[in-house]
Amino acid sequence: MDFPHLNGGDKLRLLNLQHNFISHLQNLTLLQHLVFLDLYDNHLIDMSGISSLTSLRVLLLGKNRIQRICDVDGLSKLDVLDLHSNQICQIENVSHLSELRLLNLSGNLITRVENLQGLKSLTELNLQHNRITSVTGVEHLPRLKRVFLSANSISSFDELACLWNCRSLSELSVDGNPVALESCYRQTVLRCCSSHLHILDMKRVTEEERRTASVSARREDEKKKETHKHTAHKERRRLAIQNAAQQWEEFKSSSELPAQNDVKDDVSPDNSPAHSPALTNGNAQETSPDEPRRLSPLTVSAGANDNRIKSTSRPNSPRFQEGSGACVQNLSMSDSHLAELDGETLRLIGGGALDTLERCWSVQTAAGVTIISFRYINFDSIVPTLLRIRLKFPNLTHLMFMETNICHLPQLAALAQIRRLDQISIHPEGNPVLTLSLWRSFLIYRLQHLNLHKINGTEVMLNEIIASERMFGALGHVAATETPRCRLLLLLEESSDRKRQLQFVLDGRGRRIGQSPEELKENGKQLGDALSRALINYPIRTSDSSDTEGGSDVSERSVMVSQYLRGLVNRASSHSVKGDALQKLWPSLFTELVRDSVLEMRDRPAFRHSSLQRQRDRHVK
Repeated sequence: MDFPHLNGGDKLRLLNLQHNFISHLQNLTLLQHLVFLDLYDNHLIDMSGISSLTSLRVLLLGKNRIQRICDVDGLSKLDVLDLHSNQICQIENVSHLSELRLLNLSGNLITRVENLQGLKSLTELNLQHNRITSVTGVEHLPRLKRVFLSANSISSFDELACLWNCRSLSELSVDGNPVALESCYRQTVLRCCSSHLHILDMKRVTEEERRTASVSARREDEKKKETHKHTAHKERRRLAIQNAAQQWEEFKSSSELPAQNDVKDDVSPDNSPAHSPALTNGNAQETSPDEPRRLSPLTVSAGANDNRIKSTSRPNSPRFQEGSGACVQNLSMSDSHLAELDGETLRLIGGGALDTLERCWSVQTAAGVTIISFRYINFDSIVPTLLRIRLKFPNLTHLMFMETNICHLPQLAALAQIRRLDQISIHPEGNPVLTLSLWRSFLIYRLQHLNLHKINGTEVMLNEIIASERMFGALGHVAATETPRCRLLLLLEESSDRKRQLQFVLDGRGRRIGQSPEELKENGKQLGDALSRALINYPIRTSDSSDTEGGSDVSERSVMVSQYLRGLVNRASSHSVKGDALQKLWPSLFTELVRDSVLEMRDRPAFRHSSLQRQRDRHVK
């Protein structure tokens, strides 16, 4: 059925043709003064011809079969457009309707809210009962007050984010969407729109709800700020570790260290030697099940001491930060180093992190440190700090060396400065000393006074202790016997009481106070063993500043050593020349000696008489 021909249509202003069978819009050119047109419940399939109604203010085309919004270019005065219950799939061709106040597209097949820019007068948007999953562009509608999105397919609050910036919005309906099933749905919507929203899902917003939403909004903002701060801190931490690793690579290249694996940025405890499988070593020996294990009263788990004092934040300390499931205290951070306290673990990454040891630590914080991890720090720079570590962290039980350039066995002897250790972990990456087969035995021998229980996660067995004594004991004995007595007291790294005891035993005064020979022998043996180990030492390398101050002393020692070596070479060459001359003269000398002896013994009575006379004279003297 076509649109009817109406006589006198040029004067018609209101036309209602509801509930008919009209399928095409024709003969509309005569309705130039038409303001209101209602074609509800007809059979229209398109909107062709409607643009000729230039005076139209209200257009009602609900419950038809329209598939596209089109041919509305001439409706510049349109105030209400109702296209509900049609078959429209997309919002289009409406952005030029600047006078439009109400747009009803409910009951269609629309999947996305879009193309609404330009509707400056729009106050109500009805999109209920569609298939909408995303809402965009609504924030650009300055007068929008009511939005109805019930019974759609919106599943997350992010798809409604543009509504939060729509300050004129006072009524919103989102019920019937998957997002409305969230337990915090209403509170979240009110938190985002609490300042201007009055009705939500046909229910008035109370003042109590508004206050609760406001408080929740403040908490959410604080949480976002904290999250942003944590993200920024995490990025700075990553860059600091990356730069420290880069400097370490440059140091390895300049020092011609053995090539290692690629550097990893992650320094989490899960990648540390303490949490990795036991590292193999060239001197480990299998023990039988019957072999007794080493026992010690100091057996303590480095990570499970419930009585350990927890570290607390000092007034002038940085705030605790979240990280790795525990509270991480950022002690120091720059572009190339990082120092942080993670529970009982102090992580020092990069050479500049050693300056953290100079800070004024509280007694509780220092007492809570049981593990210290070094990474991307040259071991020779760590050695001068060991005595400070010994004094500052009384409960230290575990030292971890990641990339620290431990190359030689004597370097391991520097760890003897620590008062007590249960575990030592030396990662093979960045520590070439682990390529030496005797590194573990030497460590056990030199640090026997520390009563080590584990090295690289592997327990120290009794047979390893015995084997290390056999292997390095002779070396220590030779060092002790060849060292002058005046140097023994200076090199012994023990207390003054032990030094006096050693002096007492060396002087042999033990017998004067009634000590038995067995006691004296046992004391001497113990002191001798300690002295032998103390003689195997690694000199402390001074810092750059001290090197500059003592540069003249170093040069003087170098000159003295050079002169001494030249003297040794000269004496050795002189002895060699004399030896060659003796080899040449020896045949003639031997011949003369034999000849003189034969001539002297030719007159036997005279020889006997002269021999007896010489013996008599020697006896008289």
